[in-house]
Amino acid sequence: MPNVGSMFQNAASIIESLTDNHKNPLHIGEAMACWTYYSFVASAIMHVEVGLNTTSDSKLKKLFEDSYKVMKSHQKEVSELMRQEGIPLSNTPEDKPESDPNAIPLGAKFTDDELTNTININFVIAANMCSASASESLRTDVATMFLKSQTDKLSLALKMKELMQTKGWLKVPPFYHPPGGSPTESKS
Repeated sequence: MPNVGSMFQNAASIIESLTDNHKNPLHIGEAMACWTYYSFVASAIMHVEVGLNTTSDSKLKKLFEDSYKVMKSHQKEVSELMRQEGIPLSNTPEDKPESDPNAIPLGAKFTDDELTNTININFVIAANMCSASASESLRTDVATMFLKSQTDKLSLALKMKELMQTKGWLKVPPFYHPPGGSPTESKS
């Protein structure tokens, strides 16, 4: 499987080569995309913090730590752009204090299964959001920022999916069987 980071670098190089990278003011769609993504990432960080405070699974904790670093870097990058462009930042949730997973009563904390499925859905939504924002951005720097964020989210989602499959936590929708065909029969 190709390295997702190198795929991003190649795509970013192509985008940059197609433009003179002139910095016009952001259009309203780019501003809204930045504000929405900033707000979304801030909420997703809260879920990852809850995961860090709740899980005692070492592999999952490592994945949450990696996710936290990536999300914080996205939040910082978007907020810097927003400040430069005069876009007000949205209110964000307070950081969660560290806690001992064993001190939380079982009925009051999320299971690892619940946490991974919620956070993985956030990765998928963020990747879709970034894809739309990158394709709708006229400014190369904004499109490239969203493309990088999308790639990071997809990379995290792939790692999460692999762990979820290993642990039996992955929620799989029912298989589709077209009317009139048998489930094992493929049509040409």
